[in-house]
Amino acid sequence: MDRRSFLSPEKKKTTQTNHKALAVPPLTGLNIYTGTFGEDEIIHLLKRTMFGAAKADVDYFKTKTLSQTVDELLNPTAPLPAPPVKEYSHTSALTQPDTHIAAGTTWVDDYNTDGGINSLRRASFKKWWMGVMINQDRSVREKMTLFLHNHFATETADISNGNYCYKHHNLLRSNALGNFKTLTQTITTDPGMLVYLNGQVNTATAPDENYGRELLELFCCGKGLNSLYTEADVKAAAKVLTGWRNNASLMASYFTASRHDSSNKQFSAFFNNTLIKGKSDATAGNVEINELIGMIFNADEVAKYICRRLYTWFVYYDIDTTVEANIITPLATIFRNNNYEIKPVLSALLKSEHFFDNLTLGSQIKSPVDLVVSMCREFKIVFQPSTDYTSNYGLYNYLVSWCTNMQQNIGDPPDVSGWKAYYQAPQFYEIWINADTLPKRVQFTDTMTVSGYTFNGKKIIVDGIEFAKLLPNPANPNALIDDSLKYLYRINLSGTLKAQIKKDILLSGQSTDSYWTDAWNTFINTPTNTANTTTVKNKLRDLYKYLMNLPEYQLA
Repeated sequence: MDRRSFLSPEKKKTTQTNHKALAVPPLTGLNIYTGTFGEDEIIHLLKRTMFGAAKADVDYFKTKTLSQTVDELLNPTAPLPAPPVKEYSHTSALTQPDTHIAAGTTWVDDYNTDGGINSLRRASFKKWWMGVMINQDRSVREKMTLFLHNHFATETADISNGNYCYKHHNLLRSNALGNFKTLTQTITTDPGMLVYLNGQVNTATAPDENYGRELLELFCCGKGLNSLYTEADVKAAAKVLTGWRNNASLMASYFTASRHDSSNKQFSAFFNNTLIKGKSDATAGNVEINELIGMIFNADEVAKYICRRLYTWFVYYDIDTTVEANIITPLATIFRNNNYEIKPVLSALLKSEHFFDNLTLGSQIKSPVDLVVSMCREFKIVFQPSTDYTSNYGLYNYLVSWCTNMQQNIGDPPDVSGWKAYYQAPQFYEIWINADTLPKRVQFTDTMTVSGYTFNGKKIIVDGIEFAKLLPNPANPNALIDDSLKYLYRINLSGTLKAQIKKDILLSGQSTDSYWTDAWNTFINTPTNTANTTTVKNKLRDLYKYLMNLPEYQLA
C-alpha cells in the first residue's frame, strides 16, 4: 500500500514530489550520511526523534554537525522530570483518603488502596505525562519512552494502582537509552507488569502463561517466519517465572520460594535446547530469570526483531527484503556486538544515508500524540508557570482527551500488543486516519487555532502572530508561507497552491504582495492600530488553520 494513499489524488498533484515513486523503499544502507546537513535535514531528524521541530531547537543544532547533533540527542543531560503532584481533590466518602498528601506535592511514594484515589492518580499521571512531552528536553528520550510504552504495553486501567503505573513508566524513561536486555529483565518483575500480565498469580500449582507468552511473542522474539519458539517454550518460561508477588505497602515485588516451580525447564532447539535447572532457595527467582533472559537474548532473531521495531518507529513501516538486508541485519549485528545497548543502534540508524534518503521524508503519518504535542511545541503554545500546576494539569488533561478521541490513549493502549498502527499489516500508520479520526484531527487544530481552550481562567491557543514573529521575513507573504511550511510540513506544496493560498488568505484577493507587507509593517510599528492588528491576527489565524487542514500536515 502506498505510504500516502490516504491523500486524495488532487492533493497528490499539488506537491512537488512524485508520490507514486515512494512505494519503492530506499536502496541506501547504514553508511554515514555525507550530504548537506542544513535546516531541512535538521527538521527531518527532530520531527522523528522529538515531538515536532521547534524553531529554537532547529536554530540550536544549526551550528552542529550531524554527528554532534545525533550524539547530543542520544545523550540527554537534563535530569528526569519531577514526578506528578497531587492536583486533584476528592469530595466523596473514601475508605482511605490521602488528605495527608499536601496539594502540589507528589503522591508517587504514598501507599493507598482506595479505588477512587487510584483513579484520580492514574488520571494525574496521564496529565503529567502530557506535560513532560510538551516540555521535553532536547533529546530523543521522550520519543523512546513512548516507544517502550508501546513495546512493553500495559494499561493503567488494568493495573489500577496509580503508584504502580508511575513506577512502571519511570522504569521505561530511566532506561529509554540504556540496555534493552537489562530493561527486559527488570520489567519482568516490575509490580505493574506483574499485575497486568498475571505474574503475581503465577505459581507452581497453577502456572500462568500470560507473561511468558508475551515475553517471547511480543517483547523479544516477535511472530516472524524465523521466530521458531514453541508452545512448550512458553510453558517452560511460565514455570521459570513462578513465585513472584507484589507488596502493595512497599510498592515492590518479591519472590516466594514455596510458590516457585523448582523442576527443570527444557527449551526447544530455537533456544539451543537449553535446560534451566530448577532451584528452590530464596535466590531461585532471580537466578532462573537471569538464565531465561540470557537464553532468549542469545537467539539471533531477538536483535533483528527489536531493530525492526525501532526502524518502524523512526523510519517507516515497510521492511522488504532490501531493507532487511541493508538495514535490519547490520543493525542487529551492532545490537548484539554492543550487548544490547540501545544507543549504538540508534546512532547508526539516525546518522545513516538511509535515514536521510529522500524516500523517507514525510513518509510517516503522525500519531495523535505526535500531532498534539508537536503542534504545541512548534507553535510555542504558552502554558502557565510550573507553580500553577492546577491550571497546567487541567490544560494537559484537555490534550490527553483529544489524543484519546483520536484513538491514542496514553497509558492505555488497546491491549498488550500496543497500538495497531505499529504492527497491523498492511495499513500500519494509515490506521490513524479514518472517517472518525480525520475530522477530529481537523476539529482539534481548528479549535486550537480559532478559540483555544480555557481552564481555570487560563487559555492555551495557537498564536499565529507570535509564530510568524519567529520567522526570518514575515513581512514578505511568499517567505512567510515558505518558512511556515518548512517547519510545519515535510512535503512542500506546489507553487500554484502556495500562490492561491497567499492571494486568498494573506492578500484578501489582491494581486500585489504589498497589501500584506504594509499590513504587517503597520502592525509592528503601530500595534495600537486596532483595526490593522485585528486584520493581521485574523489572516494569520486563517493561514495556519488552513495549512493544518491540508492532508500534508498529517505527515512527519
